[in-house]
Amino acid sequence: MDIRKVKKLIELLEESNVAEIEIKEGEESVRVTKSAGSALSPSLIEQTTTPKPQQELNVVQPQTKSDSDGAAIKAPMVGTFYSAPSPDALPFVQVGKNVKVGDTLCIIEAMKIMNPIEAETSGVISAILVDNGQPVEFDQPLFMIS
Repeated sequence: MDIRKVKKLIELLEESNVAEIEIKEGEESVRVTKSAGSALSPSLIEQTTTPKPQQELNVVQPQTKSDSDGAAIKAPMVGTFYSAPSPDALPFVQVGKNVKVGDTLCIIEAMKIMNPIEAETSGVISAILVDNGQPVEFDQPLFMIS
């Protein structure tokens, strides 16, 4: 496994609330953990020559809001989050704005295609969890609607 990938994992872990991440790539496996009050410690778990059955990578998303704060609108795809239709336009929504089912909340650009993301529930935008221009992952919470 490339040491640059391990360093990137460490950086991602430092920036998030996730305490541990394990990545398996082929026959190699790396687990990086963050202990309370200590520095990150990457450790090479296994490096064998016998093939193992492939396992899915499970990444635990940190819970940024409790369920009592409302419904989370999640990213339906991987891409780049845009809060407005163009760089000089106003954002589609802001915290405190009332939205109805079907209102456009943002755009996710994937493979040069702009995909509007619509509200799945009516309510008030209580939180915007992603910054404009930030890459987003599938099923990543984007908005909280209460």
